[in-house]
Amino acid sequence: MTQAQFQETANLEARGTEPADRHWRDYFGFSTDHKVIGIQYLVTSFMFYLLGGVMATLVRTELATPDSDFVSPELYNSLFTVHATVMIFLWIVPAGAGFANFLIPLMIGAKDMAFPRLNAVAFWLIPVGGILLMSSFFVGAPQAGWTSYPPLSLVTAQAGEEIWILSVLILGTSSILGAVNFAVTIFTMRIPSMSLNQMPLFCWAMISTSALALVATPVLAAALILLSFDLLAGTAFFNPTGNGDPIVYQHLFWFYSHPAVYIMILPFFGVISEVLPVHSRKPIFGYLAIAYSSVAISFLGLIVWAHHMFTSGTPGWLRMFFMIVTMIIAVPTGIKIFSWLATIWGGKLRLVSAMLFGMGFISTFVLGGITGIMVASVPFDIHVHDTYFIVAHLHYVLFGGSVFGIFAAFYHWFPKMTGRMLNEFWGRVHFVLTYVGFTVTFLPMHALGMQGMPRRVAMYDPKFTTINVICTIGAYLLAVSTIPFIVNVIWSWRYGPKAGDNPWEALSLEWMTTSPPPIENFEGVPVLATGPYDYGMEKIQHTGERLRLKLRENATRNAKKEGIPIAEAQASTFFGGTATLVAPESEIKADSPADESPDDN
Repeated sequence: MTQAQFQETANLEARGTEPADRHWRDYFGFSTDHKVIGIQYLVTSFMFYLLGGVMATLVRTELATPDSDFVSPELYNSLFTVHATVMIFLWIVPAGAGFANFLIPLMIGAKDMAFPRLNAVAFWLIPVGGILLMSSFFVGAPQAGWTSYPPLSLVTAQAGEEIWILSVLILGTSSILGAVNFAVTIFTMRIPSMSLNQMPLFCWAMISTSALALVATPVLAAALILLSFDLLAGTAFFNPTGNGDPIVYQHLFWFYSHPAVYIMILPFFGVISEVLPVHSRKPIFGYLAIAYSSVAISFLGLIVWAHHMFTSGTPGWLRMFFMIVTMIIAVPTGIKIFSWLATIWGGKLRLVSAMLFGMGFISTFVLGGITGIMVASVPFDIHVHDTYFIVAHLHYVLFGGSVFGIFAAFYHWFPKMTGRMLNEFWGRVHFVLTYVGFTVTFLPMHALGMQGMPRRVAMYDPKFTTINVICTIGAYLLAVSTIPFIVNVIWSWRYGPKAGDNPWEALSLEWMTTSPPPIENFEGVPVLATGPYDYGMEKIQHTGERLRLKLRENATRNAKKEGIPIAEAQASTFFGGTATLVAPESEIKADSPADESPDDN
């Protein structure tokens, strides 16, 4: 994968295009511009993140004492049910889609997504599904947890449960539409000179994510539709009182919901692969290994679902299969971790906010991965199943992984999205508060689970009080950590220092246009000249002048063919002029001297 409009030092600002001139009202309408839609995704999902965070804070406040003395048990059940649903379907998944919408066309040199109108529809399903879910509190919100296992989901808060089903179906439809768009865009709209093995690793991550979403999401939709029939029509697909089988629901649910973990985490694996090389000033270690490990995770993620069901009467031989496959899936994940560590090892680290969150991602996700291997073991899983150990593991993977990745992406690409720089001091404050708050909240939960405290209960044995108080203090600190981020983003968007087109001196394609990018991203077809992760490589120092001469020769030759004045053909941004540099008709090989090109005359 290579850089567009390559200039002598491989990191100069692109010129020749004007930033998009937009009004704030443009972001509240039905736009088909992928960049507007991406920001709409990010802002909307962040608003739901705040709502989900409020619910989590209420849950932790209730758990500060052993008695049910802050909210009623029914409301407590609704709070943790909707909290989990919001964080998964309305925060992490849409946030990943938001960054993908903004970045993929820029990274591959396209003008927009393959299906712009479908892209807009996919976004507008998000607020519809979210508002519908939140409206369930007016009729009695669902109380069966985000898994919605029958028979519990069939006998508690039935109106709220049906609203939950409809909301998740809408959000799942959005996910499917987005996945189709991402896959088609990446496979069909790359510039001609960009092969699959030259794409940014973020694009590889989104291919794998899209494959998972397309295969697994319809299965969840089928399960929820059948569950809805049980609720509304009195059928007995999963109702044991009518000879239905609730275990079948578990199989259908987890066939989607374990891959959903990778649907949430894979986009941010891609983010980390983009952030670390830029701020380490080193080439990415093991490009192909990282790329293909994403595909391996996508495949293996589809055949590990029943490790969530070791206590559901799963036969012993089947337990062994899912235990082994679950442990195997740690291999491609480990390949990524070691590749990232090798990338930053010995690099010239710039500890800006994006890099801090990227390194925080690695440290927290590694612990989540280690506990994941632990619960993949059948005997250990039976011991800690449905305890706070699982809560800790889940949050170390999804908050420590996905949310740290989201913030790394925010800090890294905010200059490209807005043309302004975030304040680094407050970015570091945000990181410290988030990391400390996260650790104080969730690390002690491992001990709670090992001691036997069950999850999803409002009242517990008083012997667990001390650790729960510590976790609640951490939750408050985590809530406070969001304040400097919000203030920083709002202030910087309006008044922050101008970023320039490439403030990080990055090599990937999205940084080779203006900040923010113009409506159609590039005025012509971008020229690829060197790899986006080739920081510090000697060939970069000598490629610029060769490519300049090569392109001048090609422009002259093509001008003669087309009858265009030679001076006009050579007056491109690359040569110091004002026109846009576009790819020549024949592939440019920057490694060869300009005078080796065949002359058409």
